[in-house]
Amino acid sequence: MHSYSDEPIPHPPIAVPLLRAQHLSKRFGGVHAVNRAAISVPQGSITGLIGPNGAGKTTLFQLLSCFLQPDEGEVWFDGHPIHTLQPHQVATRGLVRTFQVARALSRLSVLDNMLLAAQRQTGEQFWNVWLRSHQVAQEERQQRERAWELLERVGLAAKAQDYAGSLSGGQRKLLELARSLMVNPKLILLDEPAAGVNPTLINQICDHILTWNRQGITFLIIEHNMDVIMSLCDRVWVMAEGRNLADGTPAEIQQNDQVLAAYLGQ
Repeated sequence: MHSYSDEPIPHPPIAVPLLRAQHLSKRFGGVHAVNRAAISVPQGSITGLIGPNGAGKTTLFQLLSCFLQPDEGEVWFDGHPIHTLQPHQVATRGLVRTFQVARALSRLSVLDNMLLAAQRQTGEQFWNVWLRSHQVAQEERQQRERAWELLERVGLAAKAQDYAGSLSGGQRKLLELARSLMVNPKLILLDEPAAGVNPTLINQICDHILTWNRQGITFLIIEHNMDVIMSLCDRVWVMAEGRNLADGTPAEIQQNDQVLAAYLGQ
């Protein structure tokens, strides 16, 4: 376990993780939302990111997924720097994210929301619609089958033709999770998957995360529900005031006095 004060951030281990960031900083006006933060996510892990409100967790997610560009620092994914790329370029490399408030196109069907997530389709090129129509049709069939399969897995197949806007908050979370799998990701950044979700659906979401992790998908999770973090995660990183505060196993974090003081108010 590590605790942080003003000492230099340690160098990453020799074994290259799937995702790592060093010295990340982001300022808004004169305020440091993220201040020389670091994080490392081993391939195949479920890693947690926690901290009090305003700690900089969501801003860090925005930096890791390239929705924001850092003022300082760098992000490496799968052995390559990505901090200068655009979000869609990062997604095609296998890093996708969800949002605290699940995003869906409310006036499209659940199935159409799934199909919109598919990338690198032959039919995206204008002339291919005519010149390679057979391949376009075949890919569309494959993507539709994939979408149905994922909706069945998360229990939303019966809602496939309904407007996405008719789903409950928990069902939208499930849709967003299923949609993220349409791009065959290597790493999914989950922003509060249990927020606003009833206990039954929380258990379902956790079961899906564990299943997909066993199938080879790596996860980095922001979550305020400590039961979710402590039961799912292999390692937990803690932020406070935009900085790294500690990292360690769930058991170590629960016993860390700095974390208890900053995060739990003890």
